[in-house]
Amino acid sequence: MDLDSVECVSSCDGMDEDEPSHLHHQFAKLHGAAALNGATPAPGISPTTSINELLECPVCTNSMYPPIHQCHNGHTLCSSCKTKVQNRCPTCRQELGDIRCLALEKVAESLELPCKHSSLGCPGIFPYFSKHLHESQCNFRPYNCPYAGSECSVTGDIPFLVTHLRDDHKVDMHTGCTFNHRYVKSNPREVENATWMLTVFHCFGQYFCLHFEAFQLGMAPVYMAFLRFMGDETDARNYCYSLEVGANGRKLIWEGIPRSIRDGHRKVRESHDGLIIQRNMALFFSGSDRKELKLRVTGRIWKEQQSSESGVCIPNLCS
Repeated sequence: MDLDSVECVSSCDGMDEDEPSHLHHQFAKLHGAAALNGATPAPGISPTTSINELLECPVCTNSMYPPIHQCHNGHTLCSSCKTKVQNRCPTCRQELGDIRCLALEKVAESLELPCKHSSLGCPGIFPYFSKHLHESQCNFRPYNCPYAGSECSVTGDIPFLVTHLRDDHKVDMHTGCTFNHRYVKSNPREVENATWMLTVFHCFGQYFCLHFEAFQLGMAPVYMAFLRFMGDETDARNYCYSLEVGANGRKLIWEGIPRSIRDGHRKVRESHDGLIIQRNMALFFSGSDRKELKLRVTGRIWKEQQSSESGVCIPNLCS
């Protein structure tokens, strides 16, 4: 449900001996793959298969972790996909039993591999079984699109996402560290679907996302505004922001630290980490007729800097 009208004024991501013979084919592939990691391949084995390909599940294409299953012909797949293929090998269609590929599990246990985000700058080398956890938290991993109005699956670095938000989502872009938004809604009682609005601000050489939306908090409809930082949490802590809404001699003020876009939009909203306005108060701020939402939200962003003389943090406001 879109807002009817928005005005903005800006003022400034080895086999055991007892292992079965049907592992020989898989183990031969391992020798070929080992050559690509600096090991000497077995005689007559051509190193044509990479370790990443060897440890990739043919069904979901994710890396496989124990228990790794295989059919009688040596084709492997991960345990989660084994239940999805109706007990048939996805490669040769032979019936699957309960065979563990112990050779592949042992090789995986001995591997140390670079992070998959190495091309983006991550220098780390990690044991295979801990690499996945690191990659899910890697500071070099791409950011998710912060747009909250749809399930956008686009990822990338910050410059790419800024261009994506502007060109694909038609998001308003503003320069400056202060802002003045006016939100108008002809029927403020309709909040069955989330009403969302996103504006991107550029200041201090960084980008910030200002969200405003309506949703049901329990049985009560509320409006919420909050700021997210387009970068990692560590950098987000260098900034503060304030939001203010009011009329008729009353005002509500929120002051906080912007959340990183590493935290999903829904996570921030459900934590109530922002300016929350109950509908009755929002209608009071809108005027006496209480039939139309007319909210003016003002705010500013600043960077905390430490004084070299006093050691006290003082706000650094953009000009």
